[in-house]
Amino acid sequence: MYLDASVTVDLMKPVTQYTKSGRINIAYQVFGSGPVDIVYIPGWVSNIDLMWDCPELVHFFEELSKVARIILFDKRGTGLSDRVVDVSTLEERMDDIRAVMDAVGSEKAVLFGHSEGGSVSALFAATYPSRTSALIAFGIFAKRQYSPNYPWAPTDEERQKVYDMIENSWGGGDMELESLAPSKADDPEFMSWLANYFRSGASPSAAMVLTKMNTQVDIIDILSSIKVPTLIMQRTNDIDVKIEEGRFIAEHIEGAKFVEFSGSDHLFWAGNTQEILDEMKGFLRTMKPIENHRRQLLTIIKGKIDSSGNEDSLDLQGIIGQFVGEHRGRIVELNQDSFTAAFEGPSKAVHYGLDIVKAVSSLKGHIKIGAYIKESAIEEINTPGDKAAAFFDALLTNVDSDSIIVTETVKHLLSGAGLSFTSYNPQRETIPEISALFTIDEARAYDSDHAGSLLNNIPLKGSLLDSVLKSIDEHLNDESYGVEILSREVGMSERQLQRKLKQITNKTPNQLITSVRLHRAKELILSGESNISEACYQTGFSSPSYFSKCFKKEFGKTPTELQEAYG
Repeated sequence: MYLDASVTVDLMKPVTQYTKSGRINIAYQVFGSGPVDIVYIPGWVSNIDLMWDCPELVHFFEELSKVARIILFDKRGTGLSDRVVDVSTLEERMDDIRAVMDAVGSEKAVLFGHSEGGSVSALFAATYPSRTSALIAFGIFAKRQYSPNYPWAPTDEERQKVYDMIENSWGGGDMELESLAPSKADDPEFMSWLANYFRSGASPSAAMVLTKMNTQVDIIDILSSIKVPTLIMQRTNDIDVKIEEGRFIAEHIEGAKFVEFSGSDHLFWAGNTQEILDEMKGFLRTMKPIENHRRQLLTIIKGKIDSSGNEDSLDLQGIIGQFVGEHRGRIVELNQDSFTAAFEGPSKAVHYGLDIVKAVSSLKGHIKIGAYIKESAIEEINTPGDKAAAFFDALLTNVDSDSIIVTETVKHLLSGAGLSFTSYNPQRETIPEISALFTIDEARAYDSDHAGSLLNNIPLKGSLLDSVLKSIDEHLNDESYGVEILSREVGMSERQLQRKLKQITNKTPNQLITSVRLHRAKELILSGESNISEACYQTGFSSPSYFSKCFKKEFGKTPTELQEAYG
C-alpha cells in the first residue's frame, strides 16, 4: 500500500460527534484524509476532547494524519461517551468499535491499540478480520494477573495496590503517574495534564470497575487466530507492561513484527515518539492486507435437547430460532434433538444459551449446552475430524440437564458479563482444542436481570417494566439518575409513569430505582465481586452511611451484617 508522505494537513481540533452502540452513546472524532483508516483504541481511560490539550499527543496525531484518516473514540463508560455502564465486556467494546466505523463509513481499518486497548484490538482483529486491515499495538498485554504461563503480569498483591491507589488518590499526585512517562516526570505542565486527563476520563468508581475488569482479561488463547498484518511495539524498560509481554504476544501471532524501542515510557506520545511514528508509517507503506477472510474467531454453541416425553409441546425449531437473531447468531445445524449455532462473540453465545435453557424449561423440557471458541469458516463447523465438536457432542450426552458448559477461553472473554462460573471436571482424555471446563451458575445469571427478586410473576419481555428495568440497569452507577431521566427514556410523563409503576409493582419510580440498585449491590457483595464500599459507589450511592441505611431497610440487615451472616 502506497502512502504519500508529502501530504500535509492543517490539524485543528475536530468536531466531537456521537453514534449509538446499542443504547449507548459513543463519542468520536475523525480527521485526516489519507488512503487508509486508523482507529485508535485508547488504554485504561480517555477523553477525546482533553487529548487536544496535550501538545505532544496532538503532534503525534498530526503526523499520523498526514498518511491516514484517524478515528478517535471514548469507550463506553469513559470520557465523553455515556457514563451509564457498570462494567463492559470486551465484546461490548468491540461493538463500540464497529459502531464508530459504521458511523464514519469505514468498511475496513487499521486498529491502533494502546495498553489495555490492545486486548480488545487483538480480539477484534481475530473476530472481524474482514473489517481489519492490520493490527498495530503499543505497550499491550495478554493478561493482567500472574500465572505460570504468563509470569510477567502483576500479582494479586500488586493489583491490590492499584485498587488502593484508585480508591484513595484518583487523579492526584499519589497516583505515581511519573512511572507512565518517566521522560516527562520533570515537566509539571505535562504531568498536570495527565492527572486531569485521567480524572476527566473516568470517575473513581468507574476507574475501579474498569481496572477490576482488566484484571480478569486473558486473550492468550486467541492470539494464534489473528491473521492480519500485525506490528507490536514496546519500550525496553516500560514499568507498566514488561518487554517480555510484547515479545510473547508477537511470538504467538503468525507473521507479527515486533519492534523494541529504548526508553521507559509507557505512553507512546512521550519520549522517542519520532521513532515510533517512523516505524508505523513504514509498516503502513509496506503492509499487504488480506482481501478475503474465510475464517474468523467464532463462538460455537452445541445443544442437546431431552423433551422427556413432552415432544408434542416442544417446537424445537421455533425455540432454537426465536432468539438467535437477537444475539447476532446463525444456525449451522438443526436436528430433532440437537443443534449447532455460531456467534460473533462469547457473550452473545452464552446469553443465547441462557435464553434457550429458560425457554425449554418453561415448556417442561430439558437442554444441555456447550460453548467453545474456534477459528473457522461457517461452512467448516461440524466437519468430519473436528475434535472439539465431537468432544462436545459426547460431553453433552453425560452432563446434567439444563447445564451450560464453557471452555476456559470462553470464560476468560466473558470478563465483565456478570456471570458466575464453577469448575467442571469430567473424566476425559486431553484434547488440545479444549482447555479447562466450567459450568455457568444459571440461577445467578438470571438474578442479575434484577427482575426475579423484585417482580415475581409479572411478564417482562417487551413490557413497560422491561424498558424501565433496562433503563435503571444502564444508569446503575450514575448518581444523578432519577425519575426525570427514566420518564424521558421510556417516553411518558413523570405522573403517568408513577401511576403505572405503582399499579404494576406497588412501588414509586424512586423506590423501584433504589430497590434495583440495592439488589444489585447485594449480588456484588455476596459474589465477592466487590467489597461493601465498592458496591455502594458502583450502584449509584454517593454516601456509604445512606447506602447502609437503605440496605438495612430493604433486607433487614446492614451490608456488614449480611456479609458476616453468609461468611
